[in-house]
Amino acid sequence: MYRGIVKVCSVILVALTIIGYGEAGTHHIPPLNGENPSARLIDGRVVNNGVSRAVLDYRLPNTTEPIHYDIELTTNVHNGTTKFTGTVKIQLRVVEDTRTIVLHARQLTGYIATIRNATSETEEVLTTSYEEEREFLSLTPTNTSLNFLADSEWVLTISYEGVLRTDNGGFYLSTYTDSTGRERYLATTQFESTDARHAFPCYDEPAKRATFSIAINHDASYSAISNMPLDEVNSSPGYSVFEKTVIMPTYLVAFIVSDFEYTEGVLSARPQRIYTRPGTVQYQEFALVSGLLLLQRLEDYYGVNFSLPKIYQVGVPDFAAGAMENWGLATYREQYMLYNTNSTTNTQTNIATIIAHEYCHQWFGNLVAIKWWTYLWLKEGFATLFSWQATDAAYPEWDVYQMFLTGDYQTALTADGTGQRNPMTHYVQTPSEISLRYDSISYSKAGSVLYMFQNAFTDEVFRLGLNLYLTSKQFSAAEEWDLFESLGIAAGALNVAIPATMHQMFSSWSQQSGYPLLTVTRNYDNKSFTVKQTAFYEDNSKASDKSWYIPFNYAHKSKPDHRNTTATHFLLNVDEIVVRDEDLDADDWLLLNKQSTGFYRINYDDKNWELLASALKTQPYKFHPRNRAQLIFDAYKFSSTGRLSHSVYLNLLQYLTNEDQYAPWTTAYSVISTFNRYLNGDEDYAKFQFFIAALVTNIYEKLGVNDVSGEQHLTKFTRNVVINLACLAGIESCLEESNNKLKALISDGVSIEPNLQSVIYCNGLVQSGDDEFTYVYNELMASDDQALRRTLVSSLGCSRTESQLKKFVESSIDPAAEWRTQERITLLSAAYSRNSVGLLVCIDFLKENWLAYSNLTPGFGGDNPLNDAMLGIASYVVNTEQETKYLELVDLVKDSDKVQTNLEEVVKSSIKQNFDWLSSNREPIMSWVSKFAAENNTGGNAAGLSASFITLFATLAIVLACYF
Repeated sequence: MYRGIVKVCSVILVALTIIGYGEAGTHHIPPLNGENPSARLIDGRVVNNGVSRAVLDYRLPNTTEPIHYDIELTTNVHNGTTKFTGTVKIQLRVVEDTRTIVLHARQLTGYIATIRNATSETEEVLTTSYEEEREFLSLTPTNTSLNFLADSEWVLTISYEGVLRTDNGGFYLSTYTDSTGRERYLATTQFESTDARHAFPCYDEPAKRATFSIAINHDASYSAISNMPLDEVNSSPGYSVFEKTVIMPTYLVAFIVSDFEYTEGVLSARPQRIYTRPGTVQYQEFALVSGLLLLQRLEDYYGVNFSLPKIYQVGVPDFAAGAMENWGLATYREQYMLYNTNSTTNTQTNIATIIAHEYCHQWFGNLVAIKWWTYLWLKEGFATLFSWQATDAAYPEWDVYQMFLTGDYQTALTADGTGQRNPMTHYVQTPSEISLRYDSISYSKAGSVLYMFQNAFTDEVFRLGLNLYLTSKQFSAAEEWDLFESLGIAAGALNVAIPATMHQMFSSWSQQSGYPLLTVTRNYDNKSFTVKQTAFYEDNSKASDKSWYIPFNYAHKSKPDHRNTTATHFLLNVDEIVVRDEDLDADDWLLLNKQSTGFYRINYDDKNWELLASALKTQPYKFHPRNRAQLIFDAYKFSSTGRLSHSVYLNLLQYLTNEDQYAPWTTAYSVISTFNRYLNGDEDYAKFQFFIAALVTNIYEKLGVNDVSGEQHLTKFTRNVVINLACLAGIESCLEESNNKLKALISDGVSIEPNLQSVIYCNGLVQSGDDEFTYVYNELMASDDQALRRTLVSSLGCSRTESQLKKFVESSIDPAAEWRTQERITLLSAAYSRNSVGLLVCIDFLKENWLAYSNLTPGFGGDNPLNDAMLGIASYVVNTEQETKYLELVDLVKDSDKVQTNLEEVVKSSIKQNFDWLSSNREPIMSWVSKFAAENNTGGNAAGLSASFITLFATLAIVLACYF
């Protein structure tokens, strides 16, 4: 399942995601803030983690197991009716003698249950009892002499009633407005991880697989689709019967009743369809073509055929998760299915990578299920990795692995460096605990660790290992040891020597949290270097005895080739290793981890950092773009945590005057945005702007503020980063051209190029009047393009006018405002994450409206919107005025059941981290940039600097650097 985090996010939000101390307020799902115990709204129920009831066993008894389900549902969703009725017949096998059969059920009523032996037609009546806490539906025969004996088979029949939910979970109601302005209805499903039980009583655990036959009664004006093709012989208008499924978990079952329209394509004799609301069928082509290509690429790589006769994809108007891998019927937010001439490259990339993510699940999670949610990473990690790998195979000219680095890889390093996360493999029981597993560890870290081993032992070993894993465990459930065994067998079969068992190496990453810091110390006299491992923590004073089996490789000035990423050396659960290289001269730079495939950070001695910085200034092309980006990322983290001087880091950044690639600039923007978040308002802020202007001017003048047809895919993203930086630096031409483009749109109808809309709207609205703000707000309300709406929501938060932002955030709880359900909870983060005006407006808004805001529908993951906002706002509090006002709000809400019980403790810790950052980083940064400004421009006044002037001294700096 894709979590709802936009994979290729707006560059502004990327910055705040990968650098900041916590993820709260930047990831829409889930804002875990270190996975502290919290009050969370799960499936419509408020639950509190960590209380005594956790001693209950939330797993179903293993006395019976399902073989086959026959499900028949009746819905009149066509007219908005939310009530539905159902009958489920479960063929089951008794594993241990028992008197009671226990299933899961949620928010269902009116149970009538009978059972018969599979060899008899005699029905026995069952009494039902329900335990709400564990959602156990227990069924016991009224016939006191009837026992269910081991190895016997029975057919259990349950009739029941339910109500379509409105929180985008289970069997739920969604709506859209048609071309005539009329509201239309549909019924759809989202069952992962524990919501199948809302549609029918079942064994709702991932390893309890069965086959399913599904029939749906509905209005003849609507159609129904499900995991399998329609059974044309037994279906009729208003009655849809589907072919029997393969054996599968309940959470992968799906069905949709709607009036949607589709297009179809066929590749390798397998039909694929895209379904979306009427009037959008002409925008389905890119998703359809991508689906055909991606499924074929994955099938070719795994060497295992897709298991079903068809696969459909559906764009759902209301969808809390980003996407869902239902076997043969993947569902998505509508914006991930529709692409037109006004769509952005960002939208195009999201469509491809998210389809790749869900299609990977057709093997990892579907063909091979996980035994329990403990191993969520075993499917989500693969889906994360192959979202990039399959897209790269289908669209190699895009170079998406640069996005992998700045997205999943760096996000995982940031999250797991806090020392507050659980390991990839971590046991959970309750629905709320399971929900917490959908985080950057199960997705991004797992994907990064898998990528590390794919490179360390060669792609050939990895590919064969996955084939063995998939074929040996198909149509069953696996745990991590099954994967490790298959990879080990593959290495042996290909005669690839591995220095320890695959179990030892891989489990050192999956079964303990965190990751290593490699400290490289060179002996410049004897051509050697020492690599030492310790656990990395944001808190430099924290230590542990953790160690890992670490693969690594290296390049240096005399051997600069970065292409071969196979591991040449290993730290085999030992503290350090000494490497000698006769070709490594004392004045050569040394770089570990070619292409940044290993999941760790690397610090060097000061001299080697200086050698790297010097080489970057004169020959940046000698380093892979992902290595250039990671040097920026790691060096920032080391300087901000006391491991490296700020002067070394800021000197390193000067090479950016000669940089033109996406990953380094996106990483640099992340760092600079973090600096700006803390330093904006500083008395010497203009000198900071002057430094940024010096870095960005060359690339800004090269790329400009106009989209160029036919340029490389990532260049369009890089331009947006550069425009944001240039405007942040106060470069006059950037501010003028951004505002002029917005004014030309409003006054003369001159369209803003789609790829530039996010940055032009945002930077234009920074200095806009009420007319411009109202225009953009009204354009948002009038649009049914979900991708554009997301862009406009993000851009409206860029305003620095209090009255404008107040109107914006207040609309989140205004029933008359035409927001989609999932949009309402995104408005506050768009405002408080941009500037201090938005932050204070959000605090004031919540003081007056916190209860109303808490009653909004949560996003995927179930975190109450108020709790989410409180955690998010705390991460942006950076001065005493903000702190005073925010803590007044905390006092108002901290005793509410809408927020986590330890809210005050958590947010005060977050604020302290911000203040500690300022205490440690403000003075050395401002001192360095002040010196830089004094040396390059008297007074250091950045406001109104011309790009040409900055180019002059930036070019001079590059020339001089060549001689020193």
